[in-house]
Amino acid sequence: MFTLFCILMIVSFYAYGVSCTFTSHMVAEFERYGLAPFRRLTGYLQILGATGLFVGLLVFPPVGIVAAFGLSVQMLLAFCVRLRIKDSVLQTLPSLIYMWINAGLVFGFFSQCS
Repeated sequence: MFTLFCILMIVSFYAYGVSCTFTSHMVAEFERYGLAPFRRLTGYLQILGATGLFVGLLVFPPVGIVAAFGLSVQMLLAFCVRLRIKDSVLQTLPSLIYMWINAGLVFGFFSQCS
């Protein structure tokens, strides 16, 4: 189950990170969030986080701990932004779910280190 969730997060964050960095749709979304200056940084951090999950899964679990924790914090911030701009529950829920999955991955990677 751990590996499945890890792969899901790797694919999701690579896709979203690339989307943040290169698509015009995300330009409009980040303007709606009030975070336009942080769009590329968000994309780069998500790509970096996905890479960290990959390295943690295949090579060195401590890297996975840091990556999963960073992505969990990023999803907590995304959840707060969604609440601040009064998005619907359906728009807000994915960030909360991703936050909890990544928090679970932190513990999964940690157990691999012991």
